[in-house]
Amino acid sequence: MAQQEDKTRELLKKVRKIEIKTRGLSHQIFAGEYHSAFKGRGMAFSEVREYQYGDDVRNMDWNVTARMNAPYIKVFEEERELTVVLLIDISRSGLFGSRNMTKREMLTEIAAVLSFSALINNDKVGALFFSDRVEKFIPPAKGRTHLLHIIREILQFEPQHEGTDLSEALRYLSNAIRKRCTAFLLSDMLDVDAQGRPRYEDALKVAASRHDLSAIEVSDPLERHLPDVGIINVKDAETGRSMRVDTSSARMRRTYDAFFDTVRTETSALLMRHGVDSVRIATDEDYVKGLMSFFQKR
Repeated sequence: MAQQEDKTRELLKKVRKIEIKTRGLSHQIFAGEYHSAFKGRGMAFSEVREYQYGDDVRNMDWNVTARMNAPYIKVFEEERELTVVLLIDISRSGLFGSRNMTKREMLTEIAAVLSFSALINNDKVGALFFSDRVEKFIPPAKGRTHLLHIIREILQFEPQHEGTDLSEALRYLSNAIRKRCTAFLLSDMLDVDAQGRPRYEDALKVAASRHDLSAIEVSDPLERHLPDVGIINVKDAETGRSMRVDTSSARMRRTYDAFFDTVRTETSALLMRHGVDSVRIATDEDYVKGLMSFFQKR
């Protein structure tokens, strides 16, 4: 019982720490950029007021003008409210990290920043947790309590499966959310075949045609380049398979690096082909700069 209480207190401390950091970033930096990057559904009528010099005459309300014997125009405002869905990769590959944080920890902070930016802009936020299955879906809603619930789930949720299947998550999004939404795919995007080609193109194509889909890819520098550290034992976190690798072999390192170069090139080409905006952020980089650049490009 005492051990469970300690775990709960530790979890709440982590949630609070993330909230303080990411909420501050959202208020100070991201809220305006987010608002500009992700538009509402259009313009809705707000009110009628007297014409002022410089107003667009195309918005003139001729009925009111005739009745009041003075020029009046219609005023419109942006229909701002969005539905935001975070597709969060919780497969075991996210537990890897060779720098200051694991990929899962970075994904958690980025998801929190996006959530609080949405909260400030009065948008709804939902979350879909996936491995090689959809593990859990939290329907979109508003409010700080709801967002903290999502952050707690990212931190503590234990998936029933260990692999990665982006198609499952993207298909679920297409079927569960009927109206167009703003969706963020947060993943290391390591769902490829033996040649390094993405396995999820069909599902991505459908999801991108129905929703405003963006991809935020989190990687670790040790995944990109194999260091020369002699013979090591490596284990695939998702399949459990182990093998000995001679990293002192220049040929081995070139083959490894070439494979991951192919993965990155093929992934970028696929996202571009289907109009999915994306950003790639490594665990040894400042995700603030990456997200700012991403928002400003949209």
